[in-house]
Amino acid sequence: MDTAKISTESVKLLSIITGNKLSKRDINPPVLFLANLVIILIGVIYADGKVAEEERARLKITLHKFIPPKGNILELTKLMIKGVSKQHLYKKIEAILTLTYPLSPPEKLLLICFGYEMSAADGNIDVREKKYLEIISRKLGIKTKHLQVLEAGFTHQENFAHKAMEEVAYLLNPARFHQLDNIFVKAASEMLNSLLPNYNQNQNKKNQPQQTVVYQRLKEFQKYKQQLHNLCSEIYQIVTVSTERDLLPNTLISEVNKILKKLQSQKFRVAVVGEFSQGKSTLLNALLGEEIQPVREIPCSGTVTVLKYGEQKRVICRDKNGNEIEISLAEYQEKSTISESAALGDMSQELAHSEIESIFFEHPDLELCKSGVEIIDSPGLNENPNRTAITQKLLEDTDAVIFLTNASRPLTQGEQELIQSIKLQLNGNQINLPADNLFVLVNFLDLVRSEKSRQQIRQRLENFVFGEKPIISTDSHLHFISAQAALDAILESEENEYLTSFNNFTKSIEKFLTIERGVVEFQQFVTKMNSLISESIKGLEQAEKILDGQVYLPEEAKQKILEKIGEASEGDVKILSTTEKLKDKSIKKVAEAWVQWTEGLSDHLSEKINEWDSEHSPLWDKEKVIKDYAEGFTSSLSTELENWGNTEVKKIVVNNLQILSKEVCQKLEVVRMNLQEVDEQINSNLNEQFNLAIKNIKVDGLDINSVIKLEEYDDNGGALWEGLQLGSLTAGALFMFTGLGILPIIIAGGAVALISSFFGIGGDEEKADMKIKQQVYNVGFQKFQESSEEILDKVCDNIAEVFYTQFKSVSTVIEQAILLYENILEQQDKAHKETQSQLQVEKVFISTKQQQLKQIQSRLEIILTQISGSK
Repeated sequence: MDTAKISTESVKLLSIITGNKLSKRDINPPVLFLANLVIILIGVIYADGKVAEEERARLKITLHKFIPPKGNILELTKLMIKGVSKQHLYKKIEAILTLTYPLSPPEKLLLICFGYEMSAADGNIDVREKKYLEIISRKLGIKTKHLQVLEAGFTHQENFAHKAMEEVAYLLNPARFHQLDNIFVKAASEMLNSLLPNYNQNQNKKNQPQQTVVYQRLKEFQKYKQQLHNLCSEIYQIVTVSTERDLLPNTLISEVNKILKKLQSQKFRVAVVGEFSQGKSTLLNALLGEEIQPVREIPCSGTVTVLKYGEQKRVICRDKNGNEIEISLAEYQEKSTISESAALGDMSQELAHSEIESIFFEHPDLELCKSGVEIIDSPGLNENPNRTAITQKLLEDTDAVIFLTNASRPLTQGEQELIQSIKLQLNGNQINLPADNLFVLVNFLDLVRSEKSRQQIRQRLENFVFGEKPIISTDSHLHFISAQAALDAILESEENEYLTSFNNFTKSIEKFLTIERGVVEFQQFVTKMNSLISESIKGLEQAEKILDGQVYLPEEAKQKILEKIGEASEGDVKILSTTEKLKDKSIKKVAEAWVQWTEGLSDHLSEKINEWDSEHSPLWDKEKVIKDYAEGFTSSLSTELENWGNTEVKKIVVNNLQILSKEVCQKLEVVRMNLQEVDEQINSNLNEQFNLAIKNIKVDGLDINSVIKLEEYDDNGGALWEGLQLGSLTAGALFMFTGLGILPIIIAGGAVALISSFFGIGGDEEKADMKIKQQVYNVGFQKFQESSEEILDKVCDNIAEVFYTQFKSVSTVIEQAILLYENILEQQDKAHKETQSQLQVEKVFISTKQQQLKQIQSRLEIILTQISGSK
């Protein structure tokens, strides 16, 4: 859609249709498409002079596909329907052409597709409806042969030209709608599957490779997850209709919707990491059962690539500014690799200056991805100047990490440092404990011929990963494979020892994902859904008591409730004021501590120089030594920054959070007491609903119970600190620090000057070594000083976010209390206005919904028992 083509006439027309004075910025692609859709659908409905119930239902279903859950688009759509009908706009061709002018040919075709779908809603396409669509289509430039495909598709005929069918499929490819909005992508995908199901199946079968790796456990888990999603959808429907009748507070809708979205988006994320040339791309191809990733003998993976399921095969490239563009498969093969000259030489400069952040490869036939797994392929990290920043981002929300090493030279010093760093990132910096979601894969076992050598390699790996400070938690997370031999066996449908070893690995990680991750997450979903069901049942019980007259609000009680609403709102404002003051106080003290810390930082860092180490010669491998010492400087600075954050920042912020939390507890206790007072006065159960609601509320990952139970925390604030995850304060700042490019500047920008200064050193290796260290230190510290203000700003931003997160949690709780008050007033008002027969209907409705909710609870327990028993 070309938004530049939205004319003044279009804006005027839409203003007339909606009865609102709109401006051009009000007309985004979804709104414009929705307006056109309303016109076409109403035109089809009225074309035959009668409106069938099937058509009303289809209109509602179709329009809701393009109405986001948030915002006022629903109200706007209602205005559009009313305006189009009143103005008879569906008859005015010039008006239709004005509004459809910005649409692309695929969007126009999709529009007409929905028209044919509407026409066929009652079982057949009326000749007058067909004529209307043909007239509109001709004006829009849609070919007659394409209309024949639409008509045949929606009437389940097969008498259309194969070429025309391919052209329609080409135009409706969901990838063509990606830059507009996800709702367009989904709508196009559903339309294509509905219109041409056999075409898609044939295409998939034609391109699908022969699979020998079957992920049965994952498939089973996806089946249970779908069942859970279906039950959650039922809860959503019950809560929605109950809310529309003023029987439940509308916050329940958003809470259930959050679970629905999480269930829809829930995927197991598996990251594959390691240094260049360890066979990551071949491993991925073996996991996927198809040669997807580019493979060559020299290092090739130049950026983070995410492989995931998609209904169509497509590749999306995202740059560092967040811009996305679809690229061809040939371009993917090029963009996902570094240049051959860089791969054969020094890769650091090309990696440092790459503008590509990540590439998303979607594919409909990859067995592992179809089973609910997304695979993140990292760039090789041994030469990468930003490897700390990359791994920190890569490991966020990752369920399992596969670390790949080479059997011919397993776990070099660089790899040992890298895997130790990854372990600490995964297990929360617990040095003496393993990471339970880390797998170590030893590749190229086929290149180690003798059994004795294989045993020695195994012994060496086991000594390291299960040593005094273990890396992994169990021997089922250590595997010896040949990815290439396994891939060859898969593609050729053969069995060999390498495929057996590979299958043992896939079964191990599959078991981990489904049981250690999946079942736990499944239980959390069920617990949350059960809690929301209990809250809904309590709310319906109260509504029923109001209808029965067991809960009665005299005028005095109503006035009292209004006063309580006012008190709650006032408390919210006061907490915000306290939050602001304590946030500002914390930031001021942290800034003072930062100045004092940076004054002594130079002395602390200079003492660390002697700890930097390199296995390369400062005389003959100067570039590699510079890189090693640059990493040493960054590591030393990271440690100092983390230590400062975990002492000074932590102490300042926790002390002020405790002050805030004491006031929070006082205010929330007043809210509880007020609810309890109302309950005692009118025989309601507001306090019970409030207690259940608190359990369901989460804001930005912070459980409100951590606020409510503050009295249980010790004086040092340890539990509170952990609950708020304040360790991310300095981690966020450090991520920004490394992202600013200290290593690239030292390696690329300062390398020439450093190397040129070594020619007068002669053969004194010790002097050369010390001079490199000093030069690296000087360049690195200068860069830190230049970045100091930005780092402090990031730390202060994170501190502010912690305080606002706390406030948002409390504000959400107070809002819940206010909604409960308002809901009971609405219920009482409604009960007074309804007749006895209406009240009886309402009571039957409540009883039915309560029974349905209880039935869902029983089915949840059955599913939970089944999936827990599948261990």
